[in-house]
Amino acid sequence: MGDFSVKCPLCGNGDTGVVDSRLTGDSVWRRRECPKCSRRFTTYERAELEIFVVKKDGRREPYKKEKLLSGILKATEKRPIALEQINKLVESVEQQIRGRGKLEVPSTYIGDIVMRKLKRLDEVAYIRFASVYRQFKDVASFQTELKRLKQG
Repeated sequence: MGDFSVKCPLCGNGDTGVVDSRLTGDSVWRRRECPKCSRRFTTYERAELEIFVVKKDGRREPYKKEKLLSGILKATEKRPIALEQINKLVESVEQQIRGRGKLEVPSTYIGDIVMRKLKRLDEVAYIRFASVYRQFKDVASFQTELKRLKQG
């Protein structure tokens, strides 16, 4: 298994070398050095399997981390939650999705994972996410969810 050539992001040289490598979770961290400009930079390599999300209406669409992150950011907006916590939550959800070992995952599976994690992280963010995910149709359905939250 040979190393492929990575272009230096600083000078554009197409022939950089690996100085150090480490396994980090599901990726490989590599410290690289450019022989032309002598500068160092880091790359992360991860094998990607295209996973499809099966929506409630049966449609399938490619899983997109950005879409998951966007939904969580909306729910956590103006809450005392660090971006690092949000990124960890997204990574944790992704690990569970990939851990299934299947190429298709129901959107409800993803939503349920996010709901459980948000409930532990921030109750307001949980309710915000739930209002979209569970599609509250009226105040009564909102109150029902609040009662569930209080019951633990």
